[in-house]
Amino acid sequence: MKLVFLDAKTIGDDISLSNFQKLGEIAAYPFSTSEEARARTADADVVITNKVPINELTIGNARRLKLVCITATGTDNLDIDYLNRRRIGWRNVAGYSTDSVAQHTFAMLFYLLEKLRFYDAYVKEGGYVNDRSFTHFAETFHEISDMTWGIIGLGNIGRKVTAIARSFGAEVIYTSPSGNPPQSGYTQVGLDSLLRRSDVVSVHAPLNAFTENLINADAFRKMKKNCIFLNLGRGPIVNEQDLYNALESGTIAAAGLDVLCAEPMNPDSPLRKIKDSRRLFITPHIGWASVEARARLMDIVQNQIAEYFDEKGLL
Repeated sequence: MKLVFLDAKTIGDDISLSNFQKLGEIAAYPFSTSEEARARTADADVVITNKVPINELTIGNARRLKLVCITATGTDNLDIDYLNRRRIGWRNVAGYSTDSVAQHTFAMLFYLLEKLRFYDAYVKEGGYVNDRSFTHFAETFHEISDMTWGIIGLGNIGRKVTAIARSFGAEVIYTSPSGNPPQSGYTQVGLDSLLRRSDVVSVHAPLNAFTENLINADAFRKMKKNCIFLNLGRGPIVNEQDLYNALESGTIAAAGLDVLCAEPMNPDSPLRKIKDSRRLFITPHIGWASVEARARLMDIVQNQIAEYFDEKGLL
């Protein structure tokens, strides 16, 4: 069996692929264009990819191909109709990054809530050496225990964030953009109610017809002025120009983003103009990417391949 990994760099050089050799020969390429993918998959039995589009152009020559594995949850880059016509199986992975994304959610919150960039710079630039007081109140912060936390999208990650927020004493409410029925043990409200009531709003929803451009100028106007907004779902859920306007006008207090409308970041993004890290904190889509989550992801993919070929009697 030949396994071809089209964009292994998206998993990181620190994650070993040696276990895949138990299944067969593996060819791992750092990145692949669509044209390169077409040549590289020609003799593949299994294609593994994260971001490379899988369609007739990229795998049209892959006559031995039996399975495509996506090293992610989203399947936007799969032409599933084409795969079905050719009777090629496909697998994606869910649940591998729950702990990692939940942890990153709180890392972003604390950075913004407690003005950590400001105080780190204050000390390193010598301000604390010359201060007359043992403490410094130039920037203030509040306790999570007095806050209402609104979650948009109550999947595995949303539930994990709920549990942690509740451990700090926060009241947690959530909304389901797709209109799913209430989940037992959680407080579901409408989107407008969530936006008006919440001191923290965090997005953990997928991108779909219900969520695209969901958080726009109208949504920001409904939020509290002290609201900290966090997006760890998908970039196009948020209108970035409207977010820029909301931050510049003081409509909301701050925003933390781990996802953007264009990844890597568009050089023309209005968000690049905001340099104040107390108002805007952006990380380059790393919330999912703890060492443990990436290793777990690849273990799941390896098992998916083994199970698929075992079920087909091909191992």
